Amino acid sequence: MRLISELRGYLGIEKNNTSHREKLISALGAALAILGVLWATQQALSAGVIDISTSYFIIASMGASAVLLFAVPHGALSQPWALLGGHLVSALVGVLCQRWIGHELLAAATAVGIAVAAMYYLRCIHPPGGATALTAVTGGEAVYQLGFDFLLVPILTNVLVILAVAIAFNSLFHWRRYPVHLGRRRKMVASAEPETRETEITQEDFAAAIQEQDSFVDITAEGLTELLELAKQHAERNVVHPDEIVAGRCYSNGKLGKLWSIRQVVDESREPPPTKDRIIYKVLAGDGAYDTGICLREEFRQWARFEVQLQGGHWVKSRESVDDEHRN
Repeated sequence: MRLISELRGYLGIEKNNTSHREKLISALGAALAILGVLWATQQALSAGVIDISTSYFIIASMGASAVLLFAVPHGALSQPWALLGGHLVSALVGVLCQRWIGHELLAAATAVGIAVAAMYYLRCIHPPGGATALTAVTGGEAVYQLGFDFLLVPILTNVLVILAVAIAFNSLFHWRRYPVHLGRRRKMVASAEPETRETEITQEDFAAAIQEQDSFVDITAEGLTELLELAKQHAERNVVHPDEIVAGRCYSNGKLGKLWSIRQVVDESREPPPTKDRIIYKVLAGDGAYDTGICLREEFRQWARFEVQLQGGHWVKSRESVDDEHRN
């Protein structure tokens, strides 16, 4: 049994706790999406929108996209921008490589490589995009004749249809939300303040939570617990509050989930004594986003855990906060 368990680990065979209902729903959604793409493109053929001689009115990589949008609807790689940007950017890269690089093998390899880099930088990583770039290079004369029209028909046509089906189909089931942001806005999770929690989250808790969600999650319970442990170790390095609250800077309360919040100090009074020293702040992200408020400087300091800065679209600890951690 131990040998089998080790082999499962090396092969990456993880337990799938989704229900049979969820598996069948995913399969049905994917089938309907491809059917919708086929029907829409057939209508375009009949209307003369697409040249009747074009055989590539549906791109095979859409089958892979259907797997992501219906089997992993809450995954980051499945979201609308990943789908749209991933396919369109990759298609553009593929067409350019096919035109500018005379050797097909070199063009194909270059197209996939550049497509991956482009999706990374544009934050639209979508694995089927690699297949789209490859199709633009190896699709044959029918694809080459389309030129840059390949981006519109069939790529954009296919993508818009499968996206529309994904939004409509997933909305029929209350536990499936696509785009995933819909679920974050509507799902009100009762969450206790961290100070009132006396129990330690365990690996078994993560496994139970994943099973309760009844949706394929692209991370294992083991991976989640390792991530949590690293986060806890990181948090334990600094449990103090900022020494000084400075106007114009941003601060985080360091909490998790719906309790997390980022505030920016937009104005201050600096009036003595401390009981009159007030600041005005604006909530930039998280709990209470876009709200404004006023409070005593000391109250704000006790709320804040550390100063943060926006880098690459993510809030990270400022250099000063990191230096304070090292000193502590």
